[in-house]
Amino acid sequence: MSREADRQQLPALMRRDVRLLGDLLGEVIREVGGQELLDDVERLRRAVIAARDRPPGDAADQAGDEIAALVAGWPLNRAELVAKAFTIYFHLTNLAEERHRVRTLRGQADLAQEKWGGEEGGGPRRESLAAAVAQFGAEPGQLYDLLARLRVQPVLTAHPTEARRRAVAAALRRMAALIAELDSARLPAELVEVRRRLREEIGLLWLTSPLRVKPIGPVDEVRTVMAVFDDTLFSLAPAFYRALDQACSAIRGSDPPGSVRPGTSGGPAPIVTACLRFGSWVGADRDGNPTVTAQVTRDAAAIHAEHALRGLENATTRIGRALTIHAGSAPPAADLTLALEAAETDHPELLAGIAARSPEEPYRTFLLFLAERLRATRLRQADLAYPDCAAYLADLRLVQDSLIAAGASRQAFGELQNLIWQAETFGFHAASLEVRQHSAVHERALREIDAGGELSAQSSEVLATLRAVGWIQGRFGVDACRRYVVSFTRSAADVAAVYELARHAVRSGPPPVLDVVPLFESGEDLRNATRVLDGMLELEPVAARMGQSEGGRGGGRELEVMLGYSDSAKELGPVSATLALYDAQERLASWAAARDVRLTLFHGRGGALGRGGGPAGRAVLAQAPGSVDGRLKVTEQGEVIFARYGNPVIAQRHLEQVTSAVLLASAPGAAASSRAQAQRFRPVADRMAVAALHRYRELVEAGGFAEWLARISPLEELSRMRIGSRPARRGGGSATHLTELRAIPWVFAWSQTRLNLPGWYGLGSGLAAVLAGPEGLAEVRQAYQGWPLLTVLFENAEMSLAKTDRRMAARHLALGGRDDLTAQVLAEYDLTRRLLLEVTRHERLLANRPVLSRAVTLRDPYVDALSYLQLRALAGLRTEPGSEADAGQRDQLERLLLLSVNGVAAGLQNTG
Repeated sequence: MSREADRQQLPALMRRDVRLLGDLLGEVIREVGGQELLDDVERLRRAVIAARDRPPGDAADQAGDEIAALVAGWPLNRAELVAKAFTIYFHLTNLAEERHRVRTLRGQADLAQEKWGGEEGGGPRRESLAAAVAQFGAEPGQLYDLLARLRVQPVLTAHPTEARRRAVAAALRRMAALIAELDSARLPAELVEVRRRLREEIGLLWLTSPLRVKPIGPVDEVRTVMAVFDDTLFSLAPAFYRALDQACSAIRGSDPPGSVRPGTSGGPAPIVTACLRFGSWVGADRDGNPTVTAQVTRDAAAIHAEHALRGLENATTRIGRALTIHAGSAPPAADLTLALEAAETDHPELLAGIAARSPEEPYRTFLLFLAERLRATRLRQADLAYPDCAAYLADLRLVQDSLIAAGASRQAFGELQNLIWQAETFGFHAASLEVRQHSAVHERALREIDAGGELSAQSSEVLATLRAVGWIQGRFGVDACRRYVVSFTRSAADVAAVYELARHAVRSGPPPVLDVVPLFESGEDLRNATRVLDGMLELEPVAARMGQSEGGRGGGRELEVMLGYSDSAKELGPVSATLALYDAQERLASWAAARDVRLTLFHGRGGALGRGGGPAGRAVLAQAPGSVDGRLKVTEQGEVIFARYGNPVIAQRHLEQVTSAVLLASAPGAAASSRAQAQRFRPVADRMAVAALHRYRELVEAGGFAEWLARISPLEELSRMRIGSRPARRGGGSATHLTELRAIPWVFAWSQTRLNLPGWYGLGSGLAAVLAGPEGLAEVRQAYQGWPLLTVLFENAEMSLAKTDRRMAARHLALGGRDDLTAQVLAEYDLTRRLLLEVTRHERLLANRPVLSRAVTLRDPYVDALSYLQLRALAGLRTEPGSEADAGQRDQLERLLLLSVNGVAAGLQNTG
């Protein structure tokens, strides 16, 4: 299919938006940079599109050489401006695609609602909460039991993968709102005004530096993430619960005894409870990041509380002002009357002022009083402040119970219920901070303490961090910061070390309440995980904590374990890492069932496909049998935070997909079905894994591989891009030590080379090993279609391959001067692509996702433009002394490189 045919197949409104934004960008470039700059941008654009039309071979190579010569002929400052133009184009195109997705989701929701409630029959939208409830296949009581213990916990993490500056992201959010107005604007004057404002914003974006002038600090990262809380998450939570409650409405008539609260007379009491909890590593993850200090973690907790309390205060004020129920219409219950009297006794002037504005409106008066208490809590005014969120929730329930008793159940379970859900979900802390540190750091600190004398700065910081945890708990509650993740946990002693250090840190009182979470990352550690947990159960602090659930309520024996997808994938490759993680989950689930432990598996999945990323809902359904059981905890990293939670419609859809998958994976019979699938298809997967691991290790263990990777990619320059506070390497090592390299820049670097190698390398050899046997193709196809684990593995590999480009990758690989490694990588690429298409029966990559496939195809030439600019910069920076890089131009070359990195990241829409 031709490029023009692909373009015409895209939705009309999406084409309209892309064309409009592109035209406005052209106008801005002409106004600010002049016609000559626009001509250069157009010259490069036409050249890369024309090169795409040439089949592989000498003609295509010649076209590539001509483009490289064109780019090399520009002065570096002109090359920078061209790179900036293509980068902004991708930011604008991403906005248009996001808007199309919102339109699609809203259209699907309207259609599903029409069919679900109309005469046509039909059914709910795929991967929706309603679909999950309809497919649950069990008695209502079993679904009620699952809903009562359902818990979905996204954990936001700050990693160096969000390449955009916060100022750029803010400008894009403003433009997203303007693009949405295009759909509702009807009068010519309205369209003209929207175009004017868009042109102004695009001009502002052009004049804004795309690169940070100074490095971003961890507190900056905290504030960036909290913008998502303000813009999306706080209002999203009650909308999500409403959707879940509506999905369960079909079973409302089968409520178990006691499920309807007294006084409702069967009123609209919600079935669901607040099942979402958010966590954050931002400002608390110090593993290899010396800029995250105890003070930073204290600051992070204070920022969290400020946002949570402001959100609750504003919502309470808004709802209170609207609750103008006269005392005669719905008399307040005795408990609410007593609470009002107590408030008047303790704060007569405040109550008098509120009551004067709300005469004979007790509900309004009391809620506005609660808003004042929240304000006092935020400002630390002790005489009026709440001691904790539980006291605030108790007051809200006083109002709700009084409304129920007075017959105003619609008001009791309306906006007031939304507020209760928000308080239950976010508390006074918005998201629970989770500290992370490397086990070796704890071991070193204990050795220094045992030896006596002065502690090193790092060991002193460990103790200061534990004191900071205690301070946070004392000020904001235990749930504000209670989990302590230990990277590279090798034994129960690594867990015990944290509790011992806590006792050393706090000598004047009880240590902080800690749930120490072991993190298993390497293949060996994943295999030994259950042995470590056996040792954990013997630790006195662990045994004491397991008798309590979150918030101190009795809830049985609970334990949390984290699995690292990133480092296991870097060590083993995508195929073997997938199976190793599945096996670890299966063993852990069996271990927990045998010991009556309610286990939560914390999935440290990256945003990129090479780090366990991809569609989250499908990944949940591919988990080992019994490993979900109503609970999912997963990291949301880097640019994924803004891609999934930046827009309320997309955020709700994401949470619905994940939660619906949790419900289905926890349904009766799901574990048995999953176990049968694994038993049938595991032999095929094992044969694949052996060959895939051999091929992967052959590459990454080749002599000089790490130095070669540093030459062909911007790996070493990433730390100077100032896109995150974390160093690219744990120990500050050099390019010769691949083991010290973090998985995030590992994936980021490969995406910039246009290879996305961590997402697929070795799979082709694995498939070839199986296909060589009798009936091999039929076996693999059955496994692909019949086992969700392999379905997800193959689909993610297909997505990775769709975002690769062999011709551009070959130019990157040529920079390394290693023909042997280049030939090895390209041969595996060709093999993987060919066999994956054969197994999936697809004529082209992503053939089963035509809109996405066409969008990727249409983007590719524009990404090529940025890749040619990046290759020019890399070639200059990699030359020997006395070359262009030494002639006072290294800073400019590095700036061009980082601009192109930014643009390629925007174009591919995934980095690390």
